[in-house]
Amino acid sequence: MDPTLLKSYSYHLPEELIAKKPASPRDSSRLMVIERSSGTIRIGIFRDLLSLVGPHDRFVVNNTKVFKARLLGMKPGTGGKCEVFLLKEISKGRWQALVRPGKKMPHGTVVEFSPHFYCQILDTLPDGSRIVQFPQEVDVLQQTSLLGHIPLPHYIQRDADDPQDEKDYQTSFASRVGANAAPTAGLHFTDELVSALKNKGNAFFEVTLHVGLGTFRPVQVEDIREHKMHSEWCEITSETASALNQACRGREIAVGTTSCRTLESFADERGQLSSGCHETDIFIYPGYRFKRTNALLTNFHLPESSLLMLVSAFAGPELIKEAYSKAIEERMRFYSYGDAMLIL
Repeated sequence: MDPTLLKSYSYHLPEELIAKKPASPRDSSRLMVIERSSGTIRIGIFRDLLSLVGPHDRFVVNNTKVFKARLLGMKPGTGGKCEVFLLKEISKGRWQALVRPGKKMPHGTVVEFSPHFYCQILDTLPDGSRIVQFPQEVDVLQQTSLLGHIPLPHYIQRDADDPQDEKDYQTSFASRVGANAAPTAGLHFTDELVSALKNKGNAFFEVTLHVGLGTFRPVQVEDIREHKMHSEWCEITSETASALNQACRGREIAVGTTSCRTLESFADERGQLSSGCHETDIFIYPGYRFKRTNALLTNFHLPESSLLMLVSAFAGPELIKEAYSKAIEERMRFYSYGDAMLIL
């Protein structure tokens, strides 16, 4: 297989293997363990993590929190129904958003979500998203928490909102509001498992990357090197960078591709981390030299996605292809609410 070609990341997944609900409890999901050095693949359950990690291993988790980004409204006067999907705040009251039906919502269109909460469409960006403006005196995130809807991935089909998703589609580490999608590798951790790992000696460090919708967009160029990655806001505090830069006798396990991308974005050529916040559009695919990450905990990703390319870069395309084939053969569950993979 040529790892620069998009078709190398295509595979057929039976519809019934797409998880629509998470495992209960969360740490009862299945866990595939891949040893890169030997090429061995074995399958257990997630709470086996307790016996798989050493007492000096440390975890880096993404503490982003999904907000209710989907707003359903109407156009005053006509009563036409429409949707505004908030992506990121640009300045006070001004947001980048997706709108539907786009062709019927030209610049100047007002969308009303309640008598006191509305926005106006100002402009269109090159990628087709819009700039919308809310009244500056309105707390937009407070209003979305009251009126918005959890932005579940398109493959988790619901006829109506399920209140359980508000809890299920957040990690136990979620504290920094700003994500359109959950960093799904973190969904497998329960408070009890985290406590048990900490009691064993494992430390947890938090970084932030606000996951955007681009996470789910397939790469659309045949030569993946021509793909332009979406940008996402990320941060590592000075305290976290300093602690992680101290020598570690164990492994540093990036929990999720978002934690991995954050670490790689802030690492210099020696693997030392700087602190701060910025927008990152780092695109990791086979041939990339990892500066920081030496173990990765992740889910099973969509075909032809940048996330599948990242794990292929980390473990090797052939080994990942073999692992995905085995996961399908063993009827493991895929995508956001699905099972996990630990690459060592």
